[in-house]
Amino acid sequence: MSAPPPAAAASLHGPAAAAVDVAASERAPAPLRILLLCHGFNSLSQRLYAELRARGHCVSVELDIADSVTAEAVALFRPDFVLAPFLKRRIARELWQRLPCLVLHPGPPGDRGPSALDWAVLQQRSEWGVTLLQATDEFDAGPVWAEAHFPMRAASKGSLYRREVTAAALQATLAAIERWHSGQRQALSAPTEGGLALAQHWQSQMRQNERALDWAQHSSAELLARLRSADGQPGVLDQLWGRACYLYDAHPASAASVAEFAAHPPGALLAQRDGAVLRRTLDGGLWIGQARLADPPGTASGLGHFKLPVVQVFEQAAQLPERAAALERADDEWGELRYREFGPEGARVGRLSFDFYNGALSTQRCQRLRTALLSVCQRPTRVLLLDGGDDFFSNGLDLNQIEAAAHRPGDSAADASWRNIQAMNDLVLAILQCTDRLTLSVLRGNAGAGGAFLALAADQVWAHSSVVLNAHYKNMGNLYGSEYWTYLLPRRLGVEGARLLMAQRLPLRAADAQHLGLIDHCDAGPRMGLEMRCLERALALAASCDWPHLLAAKQAQRAADEAQRPLAQYREQELERMQRNFYGFDPSYHVARHHFVHKLAHAWTPRHLALHR
Repeated sequence: MSAPPPAAAASLHGPAAAAVDVAASERAPAPLRILLLCHGFNSLSQRLYAELRARGHCVSVELDIADSVTAEAVALFRPDFVLAPFLKRRIARELWQRLPCLVLHPGPPGDRGPSALDWAVLQQRSEWGVTLLQATDEFDAGPVWAEAHFPMRAASKGSLYRREVTAAALQATLAAIERWHSGQRQALSAPTEGGLALAQHWQSQMRQNERALDWAQHSSAELLARLRSADGQPGVLDQLWGRACYLYDAHPASAASVAEFAAHPPGALLAQRDGAVLRRTLDGGLWIGQARLADPPGTASGLGHFKLPVVQVFEQAAQLPERAAALERADDEWGELRYREFGPEGARVGRLSFDFYNGALSTQRCQRLRTALLSVCQRPTRVLLLDGGDDFFSNGLDLNQIEAAAHRPGDSAADASWRNIQAMNDLVLAILQCTDRLTLSVLRGNAGAGGAFLALAADQVWAHSSVVLNAHYKNMGNLYGSEYWTYLLPRRLGVEGARLLMAQRLPLRAADAQHLGLIDHCDAGPRMGLEMRCLERALALAASCDWPHLLAAKQAQRAADEAQRPLAQYREQELERMQRNFYGFDPSYHVARHHFVHKLAHAWTPRHLALHR
């Protein structure tokens, strides 16, 4: 799915149970009651929720729907304090005057305003930070409880938010809790030593004219910074083929990819690849992957209000020449799929990388990834790394593309869902049937729903400690799920463990997933260098004297499993249930998907999150 719903719990004892036991050193001296107040249960909120529970705190969630609802939640839960990791409006005065309300702001002390990270990306700051401050009448101006800073990476706003901002938010939150436990219940008088502080400065919400694209005047770097500053939301308003649209998902083009188009003027549309279009700049080119039509409501064909690959939004893109990227190519040549090989002859390791926007696996992407997988499995490697995206391993079905099918004549969301789940199953089956080498899934970013089970199709699953898994489907309208999960999950957790995990809907840290046996290795090192550490482990495995025994055991187990119950039976049983989700009388899946794609506001907080209710 294009972004995961809240996921599997860190415990297997019911939705309201305590988190999985972790090392005593990881627990806080005394558990706190913390109410998370957030606009939506996004990736940052999920990470904080899972980390705080893992440290023994009692955490409940209330979505910011109305002041009266929040007041009721506080009365029911009686928290020590309110933590607001993701809000779009002020906390009511009546609340912050009688209870500490700590707000996470994605900027260093002194920075104020709703577009903090947008401005930092646009201005290409070298360093940025996160501030945990106490709510007051003024936006982002309250007393500072804690702050953390980080070097800025050349990346989109969304990528920075999911990685650096989330890590800094966790660091600041834990620092504030440590101060709370030490008896310091007041904010700091000044930023912490070594922090990044700015003079008090209000930066208004960034407007479209402040990040407008001038293809005739701006360099590639400046255009890229403007596009990256708006990635996720709201996008940059521009035009393609004379039609107003918002652009997202920009990547620099290599000199080689624009060389044949040197005579074209800046702004010209040159080629297509992986759903993206190549656009000429003053000094090179940019690949633009996603677009959203800017038509007023009611005037578009239904595609005007959510993102899709550019070639699907504009039929004119079909006239552009296709310039597919080879699997093995130069590092600066963008493409969604990439393959590399490492190590000596006889102990080689292959790495098949796939980096899809928001981790969404559409039917076409599943098919392309499966074709690539079958191709690289012809190579003489002992170990194959399945290396998901930098921000997401995968989130399963592409809900945006499924929603678009509901607006196409002769198609339907149900039919598109059926095609997509069949393609997902074909991909998972290809991994399961790769029995002549060891396969390893590497989770650099979060995984959700079908994407989590795609990872489990490999022989081993390795994840960074920052990863949050959402290993269930139920929040998307009680989807039953497929991707052979009824085979993959019990072989790791047992039948009862699989049943309990699938019944829950809460975020699961990689460390807790390893504790349960869901994954095999949790890398606790710095996020920078993860790829090299995983490669070194894979090379050691490929060269190990244990490799022949591990491969033989894998082959024997697969043969025994197939003899006991063929994979085709698992698939048939799962798809029978999925068919009811897609075509049955209960519209829950279609309603949930529509709400998710169109980002409709929640009317209430789901009960599995609101423990106080």
